[in-house]
Amino acid sequence: MTDSAPQQLAGWRHVYSGKVRNLYEPADSEPGASETLLVVATDRISAFDHILSPGIPDKGKILTQLSLWWFERLAEEIDLPNHVVSTDVPAEVAGRGMIVKRLDMFPIEAIARGYLTGSGLAEYRTSGTVTGITLPEGLTDGSKLEPAIFTPSGKAEVGEHDENITFAEMSARIGKESAEAIRDKTLQLYTTAERIAREAGIILADTKVEFGTDAQGVITLGDEVLTPDSSRFWDAETYQPGTSQASFDKQFVRDWLDSEASGWDRSADVAPPELPDDVVDKTAQRYREAYRRLTGRPFN
Repeated sequence: MTDSAPQQLAGWRHVYSGKVRNLYEPADSEPGASETLLVVATDRISAFDHILSPGIPDKGKILTQLSLWWFERLAEEIDLPNHVVSTDVPAEVAGRGMIVKRLDMFPIEAIARGYLTGSGLAEYRTSGTVTGITLPEGLTDGSKLEPAIFTPSGKAEVGEHDENITFAEMSARIGKESAEAIRDKTLQLYTTAERIAREAGIILADTKVEFGTDAQGVITLGDEVLTPDSSRFWDAETYQPGTSQASFDKQFVRDWLDSEASGWDRSADVAPPELPDDVVDKTAQRYREAYRRLTGRPFN
């Protein structure tokens, strides 16, 4: 399984495919009525809101196993319910599948930034703000933000662009109480994870998480958490503000797409080119290294 998970799994009915994950519900349940879902992480990789080809070998397994590690680590330190129910999944998706609670997901990507880079840096250079938050003058690529800031975005459909929004806009979309709870939980998660990652020699520059409510209305952490797909991981030993950071995430793919070598024009609204073998191999190495450094064990 390289680019996609099987559409048919014994005992499960395929209901949705996202940029990276496929969702299934029990085949013996009424559509949309089951309390649990099967989430399968494929080896697909996306960048700039495009699904790229080919996939990254073992990426789905690394994302799943690292998420499970983080869900467990976070549960030891903070009171934050997550959606994991079981890893007892069909053999075809062993290692890359999780059985989870069905959540009513908020249409929000909850993003915490402890360092200025990426789209946040681009906005800062234009306006001195990030999603409406005014930042000090003189910051550069990689500058540390103290304290970390919460910068939400509106979730887009597959193939569409996510939209950075202000906290006020987020509150208008999902309600002030839910928005405040998600902001506080996201910053608590980031602060905890940033410390854990730093102890492993990795800087957690920023991260994206998603929340939903369970059957009892409890705000619950869903999707993946603190993986190279959803976070920027930098090498703490070589970190230097104002320069490009050595990373353990898919920034390597973004950088290649933005380079002359790819021949791709992001503004032309055309599909990106196929990833060359060396970019695929080096990206796979970075995902494995992130897993090894954070968990203290090699990925097998």
